[in-house]
This record gives sequence, C-alpha cells and structure tokens, in this order.
Amino acid sequence: MLDRPSIRRSLLAVSVTAAVGSVALAGTWFDVAFAADAPVVQTQQVTTGTMGSNTRIVQLKGVVVSAGAETATDQAPTQASLVATQPQSIIGDRYIENVAASTANYSDIVKIAPSVSDVDPNGAGLMESQGLSIRGFQNGEYNVTFDGIPWGDSNDFTQHSTSYFMPQDIGQVTVDRGPGSARTLGNATFGGTLSVDSKDPDQKMSVNPFFSVASFNTQVEGVRVDTGKLDQYGGTTAYFSAKNLSSDGYLTHAGLDRQNFFGKVVQPLGDHTTLTFASNLTRLHQNVSIGATRAQIAQYGPNHGLSADPTSQSFYGYNYDNITTDFEYLDLETRLGGWDIGDKLYTYGYRHRGYNGADPNGEQPNGTVYGPNDVPGQRMRMDYRSVGDILRLSHELGPGEVHLGGWVDRQTNQRLQYEIDWSNGGALNAVPTSAAIDRYMSDSLTDLQSYAEYQWHATDKLDVTGGVKFVNFRRTLNAAVNQKTGLPINYAQTWTRELPSLDMHYAINDHWSAYAQWAKGFLAPNLNTFYTIDPAQNRVVPESTTNQQIGTAWNTDGLTLSLDAYHIDFSNKIESRKIGTQTLFYNAGGAIYKGVEGEATVAIGGGFSLYGNASLNSAREKANGQWLPNAPHRTAALGVLFDQGPWSASVLDKYVGVRYGDSGQTQRLGGYATTDLAASYVFEHPLHAVRDATVSVKIGNLGNNKHINALAGYTGQDGTPLYWTIPERSFELDLSAHF
Repeated sequence: MLDRPSIRRSLLAVSVTAAVGSVALAGTWFDVAFAADAPVVQTQQVTTGTMGSNTRIVQLKGVVVSAGAETATDQAPTQASLVATQPQSIIGDRYIENVAASTANYSDIVKIAPSVSDVDPNGAGLMESQGLSIRGFQNGEYNVTFDGIPWGDSNDFTQHSTSYFMPQDIGQVTVDRGPGSARTLGNATFGGTLSVDSKDPDQKMSVNPFFSVASFNTQVEGVRVDTGKLDQYGGTTAYFSAKNLSSDGYLTHAGLDRQNFFGKVVQPLGDHTTLTFASNLTRLHQNVSIGATRAQIAQYGPNHGLSADPTSQSFYGYNYDNITTDFEYLDLETRLGGWDIGDKLYTYGYRHRGYNGADPNGEQPNGTVYGPNDVPGQRMRMDYRSVGDILRLSHELGPGEVHLGGWVDRQTNQRLQYEIDWSNGGALNAVPTSAAIDRYMSDSLTDLQSYAEYQWHATDKLDVTGGVKFVNFRRTLNAAVNQKTGLPINYAQTWTRELPSLDMHYAINDHWSAYAQWAKGFLAPNLNTFYTIDPAQNRVVPESTTNQQIGTAWNTDGLTLSLDAYHIDFSNKIESRKIGTQTLFYNAGGAIYKGVEGEATVAIGGGFSLYGNASLNSAREKANGQWLPNAPHRTAALGVLFDQGPWSASVLDKYVGVRYGDSGQTQRLGGYATTDLAASYVFEHPLHAVRDATVSVKIGNLGNNKHINALAGYTGQDGTPLYWTIPERSFELDLSAHF
C-alpha cells in the first residue's frame, strides 16, 4: 500500500510540474492552476499489481487506451491515458455494465466525469437528456461520435440520446474535454468530444440473455449472440443483439417503449487489412413532458409530467413521439506502401412523428376554429439522412509521423409542423386550412473538413504536434413556409475557416506525463438564423474559440491521478431560450470559460479503493461578467469501490454546484447531490452449460433527493417558468448469463 509520504511526494511532483507549466504559459489565465489527465502506460499493458500485500487499485475494467496502447483491465470509473494531449476521462465497459442503469443513455453514463452534469428527469435513459453540460457547454456545443463518426441534427448540431444506442452495446465512452488536434473531426469540437465506442465481438461463441426489472414499472429483456472466431471464413467474428425496453417513467404518464437491434461483423482480409460492418436499428415510442410549474409541483408532486384528462392540452394521448432510426457503417483498415489507411463509409437516418398540446402544462386556454372548448395542438414531422465518409492516412516521415485526411458529410432534412384540433380528430386548426402550416421546409448541411498534421518526436520523451484543419459548412433552405416568418424562402450560405492547433506531450517517466495544448475552434450558425425574411441581413455570425489548456497524468499500481487547467476565449456566443415548445436563439456576445479539473483513484487495501474527482468552472459573459445559463460553478464526485473474487460493488456520489437556468443570472438553481449504489456477484459455471451468471442490484439516488435541478423552459401563454426535478430513489435488479 502507498504510505502517506509516498503519496505526498507524488502530489508534490505533480505540483512542481504544474508550476513549471504555469511559468511556460505566462500571460495566460493558466497562472491560476495546473492540471492533468490520468492513467495507462504508453504502448504497454498496464496492470495494477500488488504493492506489499494484496493491495491494488480497484478500477472498473475495460479501458482501451488511445494512441495504440494495449487494453488495461480493472480500471477506475473515469481515467485517462498517459499519451493524451488534452483532458480526458475514459469510462470503461464494467462501469457501464455494473454501475450504470440497464436503461442508461450515453448521457447518463458520462455524468460521473469531472465538469460534466446531467440528470434525466424521467429516470436513467427514459427520456432524452435535458441538460447534459460539459464545462458549461450545452448540447450542440460539443461533439458526439459513435465509433469515430460525428453525428447529430444538422439544424442545431444536437443529438437525440434515446434514439440510437443502448448501453448493452457500448464498450466505453471517452469524455475529451478539449478541442482535440487537427485530426479531430466534427461540428462543435471546441466544446469537447463524447466518443461512444461499440463493443467488439467475442472470440468465443456464446449466447448471453439478460433481463432487468426496475422502479417505474421498468423492464429490459434482451439477448446477445456471438459467433466466436470462424476460422473457416478467415477469422470472422460477429455479434448480434436485440433489446426491448418498456417503462412508465418517473414522471406521470411519461412512458417509453424502445426496441433496438445492433450487429457488428469484423472480417480480416489478409495480414494487414480488416473490414468491419456495424448496424444499429431503433424504434421508439415516448410520451413527452416539457416540465412543470412550481405551482404544479406543489399541487401534484415533483413527478408531475402529463395528465390523464383528455380535455387538457397536457393529456398524455396528445403529447408523444414515434421515432425510428438507423445507423450503419463500413470501416476498412489497411496498411499499404508504408501508409496506415482507414476509410469509414457511413449513413444514419432519423424519422420522427411528433404530437403535442399547444401549451402543455401552460395557461393557454382551450379553443380552436371549431369550438371554444376544443383542445388545440400541433403535429410535426422531421426526417433526415446523413451520408458521409472519413478518410485517414498516416506515414512515418523523418523524426515523426505525418497525418492526412478528411471528412465529408451531407445531411438532407425535411421539417413540417401543423396546428391541429385534438377534439376534432386532429383536423387542421385554421381557416383557410393552409394557414395551419407553421413550417414546411427542406434544408441541407454539407460538411467538408480536411486536415494535415505532423507529430514530431523531438526527443525520446517529447512530442510536438502541429496541424491545421480546413472547414467548410454550407447550409441551404428551401421552404414553402419558413419557420417564424410563414413566408417562402430559398437561401444558401457558406462559411469557411482554417483552424490551427499545436500541442506538446512530455513523458516525464514511465508513470508520469504532462502536456500543453493550443487550438482554434469554430461552429457555423444554426439553421434558426435563416428564420427571417432576409437571412443575408442577419447579424448572427459564426461562433469561434481559442482554447488553451495544460495537464499532467500520473499512474502507478496504487495511485492514478490527473489534473488539468483550461482557458477558452469564446467569441459570438449564441444562446437559446425555450418558450412553450419552441426554442429561440440570440447572440450573447463573447464569453470566457476557464477552470481546473482533477480525478484520482487510490488503493486502500482489502479489495477497496477510493475514487474522487472535482472541478472548479467559470463560464461568464465578457461584457458584464454574468454567468452563462446552465453552467455549474463546480462539480465533484466521491466514492468507495470494492472488487474481490466474484464480488464487485460501488457507492458513488455526484455533486453539481450552483448554476443559473437563464441569461442575466436569472432562475438561480442551488447545488445538488445524488448517490448511486451498485453491487454484483458472478457465479462461475453454476450449471454445466452456463459459463457464468451475474446478479446485480442497483439503487439510484440513494438519498431520495427530489428537488428542482433545472429550468425546463417557459409556458407559451404568459412565460411562467417550467422546471425539472431529480427523479426519486429507484431500484433495479439485473440478471444475465453466458451459455
């Protein structure tokens, strides 16, 4: 076990490096603090071997280290690579399996990481994420990838967290809290990247049924089938999984039904070539709440969502979505003439039929053109498809490697919305009926990005990497009825920018590394900037950033530690505000994001370890120093982990500090904490045909905190605030086996 002097020496060494980094970056905000990123040794497998007796870091498995390093087992809930050049938290498959709920979306999984906050108001994975924040950046301001492919809605760069991947197919999620290098592709990389990676097929043939029951009448049934390695087909491996999720949800009448199919086939083609195909199919039906007023929460309880009254605009039969999605890719990895070549061709589609009351949980009175008591509402349609390709080339050149590549993506989108009368069978609510059309639009976004980067091995310990990414966004809008104006429009606009980046990585020794990074970021305006009579006169300009950060990582058998500090100068910040079912956007000018972050796991013996992370964050407008909406001033996590023999358990508490729900430092929201408990036991060969069986118990929000935690928006009639609350204590029982 590490003694106290050893730990103090480790922390002192980190502090010395931090001070050196601050001096080297004098003149920037980094004088405030230093930072780093955690674990895993460069290009070698990391074990957490004994130190004295039976002491080892209890870490929750399954992290694949970036930059070509081997897989390390028994990893902490969050951890980073010693070869990382920006703050990074890797969340492995055992955390996903043993700690996260069986219904969890990627947004629920990453909430444990430093500077990340998220609460699903309906229970984990039982509605779309309503406020996932990274360093104060909101959905649409950071990048999300699946197996390296950027994805999202072209109109505002956001993602629908319930509509694609389920946790049973997620192998790990990496939270990169930085813009990345020139090689980092995507629309909003300056706010970081959430990299969701699918599981790989097993080398052994198996059948894995699984079943979960949980609070809110929640149930998950599924099965995964692995083919094992098929030598007769050149070493093919594949797996296929099917899942069914049903739940009433924590919020009243906000149920969800979800079916998902995922398949992945890996085909070797010779000694240096591999072809991978993956497909994800999802069908979703969900009743959608938009939050509740304080008066409704006081009268009906913190779980007030929708009503059972068909004369109300909040009736659950009027507020629901039917969504189907697909996501496919074909990935070719090969080596030819000294070049490492990767090409990933992909497509994904989203088909949404949505229905809602005109002002759910608001004060708008009933009444339509058909009668004063008829219930008004809306129905909408959004269908889009993206088709794209990512090409990456790498080659040794001189004292380093050159990296070249690019990304092309084109998404076409059709969006329609109508005013209807629910009491009259959904008839169009206008005279003439053509006036009931709120929008009838076809739009497209074409992304073209290319990069050139050189990684110079200046010494055997120091790497210096510089590069530039060229980005080109082109939007088109052809609308018979444009949103907001109600007028026809045919308009297109293109934005281009060169985004340089520079980083330095220094391997101090086998267990300790440090880095510094500087990069430019850029995000084209959302489609909403075209919702005007003449978009050419629109003064909303592209957002841009200058990101700077420094960090260090330490990893030994008994201690893993990461620290980092960042400063982001943000220009032309665009904010949003939700009024009823509509989201409005405005320019908030410039902003400064800065902060310090850290995470650590330390072994204390007997199968136990302590885990913790913390961040101090600031996200303020330049003009007046006011806080930006939904940006916590601090986050923290603390927990105890146990892993010995067939037992695995954890108790983890996550704290999110004070933040404001809206601009102007209005709608102040107090800090909150939630504690989750999980325990599992693995039976080895309980029956002759059963390889193993696992029983898990999970308790979410152990302290039963049901306070208001987020502003949901405002009612459409008079702008009364709507809120989300933390879902009450929940229980889950998981059963699984491998045959």
